Amino acid sequence: MLKHRLTFGPILIGALLGIAWLESLARDASGSGGLVLGPLLGVVLVLATRELVLLLRSHGTRLVHWLSCACVLVGAGAVGLAAPEWRGVSAGTLVASAAVVVVMASLVAYSWGARTDGVTSSVSATLLLFAYPGVLGGFGLLLVREHSVWVVVYVLLLTKLCDIGAYFTGTSIGRHKLIPWLSPGKTWEGLAGGLATSAIAGALGAGILGASPATGAALGAVFGLVGQGGDLVASLLKRDAEVKDFARTLPGFGGIMDVADSPLLVAPVAFWLLHLVGQVGADTAGIG
Repeated sequence: MLKHRLTFGPILIGALLGIAWLESLARDASGSGGLVLGPLLGVVLVLATRELVLLLRSHGTRLVHWLSCACVLVGAGAVGLAAPEWRGVSAGTLVASAAVVVVMASLVAYSWGARTDGVTSSVSATLLLFAYPGVLGGFGLLLVREHSVWVVVYVLLLTKLCDIGAYFTGTSIGRHKLIPWLSPGKTWEGLAGGLATSAIAGALGAGILGASPATGAALGAVFGLVGQGGDLVASLLKRDAEVKDFARTLPGFGGIMDVADSPLLVAPVAFWLLHLVGQVGADTAGIG
């Protein structure tokens, strides 16, 4: 697995930088963000949903693939496509309304033909997909729309660098298990190494945000910690289904969800923290 990660990992990073460059060119030409990354995020969410649907079906939950994907995209769109002037009550109402539509559509779809068996579990699973990866993915779309592509790359790299730092630190000196019943391979030493890696990278790249190295280090540590939480959430789902990976799409990494689990949970945290950092910076500039 390590050999595959060392081989395929740089390919993923290179692809990310290439896509970011294309997004930057498209933004310069049109003045709008998300023309490249937005559709790509939609494709990733659909592929991730497919893996989650297969996982949930393995436990006997009745799920329709196209309906599940539609509900996920509705969740992402309700969050990520809301106009800036809709922020607050209106945006919250939009998301709540979308959730009601998802629940009612699922109730109709899974009871169609006078079937009542498993309706509750099917609707519950669909609502889970609406929120995760749907709503969480919507925050990723907000990041793409409201920040430069290199800020988005910065957030992604800090999140995944924690994974890399935790993996190598844990395999080298890891002795004390973090949560053995959930993720036997994770250790406290690995977590510390991962957070240190993200914090250092955050400090070094803080100039992208126009922030101080201390702020960058704090953001790196927070993104890394939340990303590890996202990995544990995915581990909970996989352990319940008694599988090691969501799929075998990416050599050495597993499936799309095995890579996207940490950025998905980081996306809303990054959105609010970057908003806070920008607000503080604007207030400080005003005082100066």
